[in-house]
Amino acid sequence: MATNFIQRGDNLTIPAPATVTSGAPVIAGEIVGIALGDAASGAFVDVATSGVFEIAKVAADDVALGDVINWDDSVELATITATDNTKLGVAVAAAGTGTGAVNVRLSGF
Repeated sequence: MATNFIQRGDNLTIPAPATVTSGAPVIAGEIVGIALGDAASGAFVDVATSGVFEIAKVAADDVALGDVINWDDSVELATITATDNTKLGVAVAAAGTGTGAVNVRLSGF
């Protein structure tokens, strides 16, 4: 192993960019992941940057397997709409209109 290796990077401990709750998306610059615990703004929080998570979505979105899933911070929901939103990952299962969540494989950063 290289002598300068620090960690795999699947989970990162970073200062929360805002108050976060466990299971919610965390976006800190180009770092995108899911909070593994609750944290106040500025407090350290563990963030998963890989894996598959069930994320609340815009009910009107008809998500197909493999669709890019973005985070709409204004409504705090996952969406297939890319404009003005941050990419979370890809859908690993379809989630039709009227469903409230989608399974997302995080893309990392």
